[in-house]
This record gives sequence, structure tokens and C-alpha cells, in this order.
Amino acid sequence: MATVKPFKGLRPPQNIASKLACLPYDVMNRQEAAKMAEGKPESLLHITRSEIDCSADTDIHSQEVYDKSIYNFQMFQEKGWLFQEKEARFYIYAQTMDGRTQYGIVGAASVDDYLNGIIKKHELTVTRRKKTVWFM
Repeated sequence: MATVKPFKGLRPPQNIASKLACLPYDVMNRQEAAKMAEGKPESLLHITRSEIDCSADTDIHSQEVYDKSIYNFQMFQEKGWLFQEKEARFYIYAQTMDGRTQYGIVGAASVDDYLNGIIKKHELTVTRRKKTVWFM
């Protein structure tokens, strides 16, 4: 059985959580991310897509971008936009898509359980559907 434990999460205060919320970093390009974060200093895009805070010709894989992400992450904590829980907890989340809501929990898991196959890798949690060819 996998080892799953609560952890001290880093999260926003409830009153500004909606200001931090953003799409995942990998569903938009640099220009789209910059537009989404425009006028929104609390957007997590300043951490997950920190190249939006660098000059437009900066390589997104450069050390400058990584350093900016670290700086922004620390700044979010200093401003109180992200704080660490005092006690370890499990977190419940809901995700709605196409009118269907899925619920889950977030906790800390053992790396050894993952490496030893006790926890399935995301890509291996469902078998691929076989394409059926019908002949008439």
C-alpha cells in the first residue's frame, strides 16, 4: 500500500485566491500568458510563466527567467499572497469540465512508492482504447 501523508501546503489567503488563479503554464504561449496577467500582479503566471516579466527577446529557458521565477515566488510570500500552513493537512479539490465535476485529494506521497510502481505513473493509469475497424 502506498504511503500518503498530509503536508504543510503553500496557498493564498481566501480573499485573494481568485486573483492568483490561472491556467496551467503549458496551455498558452508567452504572448497569451502576458495578456492574461496584464494588470494582475497577483497572478501565478508571474511565477509559472515568469518570462512575461522579462524583455520579449529573452529565451524562456534562460537563467534570467528561472531567476525571475524565484524572485517572484519569494515576493509572493513576502507580500502574503502565498503562505505556508502551520499544520500538515490533506487538501480537497474539485475540477469541473463540460458540466462534470471530479473531486480529489492532494497529499504527500513517497518517492520510493512511485519509483517502485506502487503509485501508478499518470500516463499508465488507464489502458489505451483500441481502435475498432468494422468491415461490411
